[in-house]
Order: sequence, then C-alpha cells, then structure tokens
Amino acid sequence: MTGKVCIVTGATAGIGYETALALAKKGATVMLVGRNTDKGQMAMARIHTATRNEELFFVNADMSDQSSIRDAALAIREQFPVIDVLVNNAGTWVSQYTPTVDGIETVFAVNHLAYFLFTHLLYPSLRNAPDTRIVNVSSDSHFQTDLHFEDLNLSKNYSGLRSYAQSKLANVHFTYEFERRKPDAHVAINAVQPGLVYTDIGLKHTTWLHALGWKLRRSIWRGMTPAEGAQTSIFLASSDAAKGQSGLYWDRCKPKPSSPASYNEENAARLWGISEELCGMKEGFFAG
Repeated sequence: MTGKVCIVTGATAGIGYETALALAKKGATVMLVGRNTDKGQMAMARIHTATRNEELFFVNADMSDQSSIRDAALAIREQFPVIDVLVNNAGTWVSQYTPTVDGIETVFAVNHLAYFLFTHLLYPSLRNAPDTRIVNVSSDSHFQTDLHFEDLNLSKNYSGLRSYAQSKLANVHFTYEFERRKPDAHVAINAVQPGLVYTDIGLKHTTWLHALGWKLRRSIWRGMTPAEGAQTSIFLASSDAAKGQSGLYWDRCKPKPSSPASYNEENAARLWGISEELCGMKEGFFAG
C-alpha cells in the first residue's frame, strides 16, 4: 500500500481506527476523518507509535452537517488529487428522533447521506487512481427493514432500531446503484457487514434504558473486537485478491447475498434521486 492514499471516516475509535491502523501498517498514506480534533490527534499519535508511519493526517468533519462534510472534502481534494481508497465507516445510533442542522434525521444523515455526499465530493480524486476502492460499512441489520419512503425521517413513528436498519439498507442500495451508474470501470465499490462488534455505539446519544440494554447485550454476546470487525474493510481496501470485485455485499472477507429488499432497483434509483436532492447536488453525482 506504499504510495496509496486512503481516507477513513470515523477513524478515531472502533472499527474505523483499526482500519486506519492496519492500512498505516501496510505503508499507506492515511487520512483520518473525525469530528473531534483532540481524539484525532491522539489516534494519529497511537498509530504513529505502532507503525512509525509518517504519512498520517487528520481532518475534522461532523458527518451530521453537510457544510462540514463539504469543507472537509475540499481540504482533502486540495491535498490529494489522487485518492486510492475511501472507507465510509462513520456511523451513529440515536434513541430518540433528532434532526440535524440540515433538518434531516440524524441516523439517516450520518449513516447514509454522509456516505453518499462524501463519496460524491471526493469522486474527482477517486477516479484518478488506477485501482480505486470504495468501502461502505453496512450491517446485517438491513435485513430487518425496507425503505420508508412515506417518511424517511421516521418523524411520525421513530425507533432507533428501525432508523439504524433503514440507514444500513440505504448503504447497500447506494453501493449497488453506484455500481450500476458508475462511468469508470476501474472504480470498485462494495458494502461490508462487520459482524457483531464490541463497540460503544449503543452507549452514545441514547436513553439510559437503551444504554443499559446495550451493556447487557455486550455482556451476553460479546462479539468480535473492533480489530476483528475491521478485517473485511481492510481486505477490500488493500488485498490483491479483492481487485476487480465490485458491487457486492461482504461478510468475513467473502461476498454473500444481501436482503431481498436490497435488490429492488426501482427503490435504489428512487433513493438515489432523493439523496441527490437532500444533498443539494444539482450537478449530478458523477459531474466534475
């Protein structure tokens, strides 16, 4: 991976941190993206200590704020006219309906629209690499739902679990629709199921009852470590065996079928159009 530029969102902790660490160990230039500068600096310091890789960078971005995403993407493109790998990993889970500064439900905004917008904004640099790889971290929770087009914000009947599952289904739809529409054959995009990973996602932005439930869940089903959960993302980002593999849903470094709902091309195209509108992308995804 020496000489290759990798961008990892949500890289200051959990799966994102382990992905950034592994890519740095392989010699890549790694840009960590996170919303907390102090945590970003600490993550870079830890990775540098472990790898002695000097090509580590951090950019601050709040993935719930489209203005912040645009600023971060502009800064990254100015620094890196060629980007080899983008790992869309940042995610959240919220117990109660919470709109962002853009008026969009937070989980849908962070877990789906941020992937959609950030990939769009970085695409001019991504398409310049000879073997581009985009990895979208999804989840098998997407099997539990379909898209709620009548109210994608779920503002009338909000459930944290329903919102999270819908956002993860949106990740798979985005991956498949991107594959159908992409103008550059050398750009690969895949969605990943990291597995049941022992992280703190269920302890943030939650009610005390949901936090307690998450703690009990972790104590009963400990699941994988973040390092184990990151393995498929790392494989798709760096392995020669993954070259040319695109438009697939992966689990444990192997492709597998996603949910029946995820293969609905009409819904995927509809979601794509809505996502463009919500992100204010009048020029179209692949323009520029």
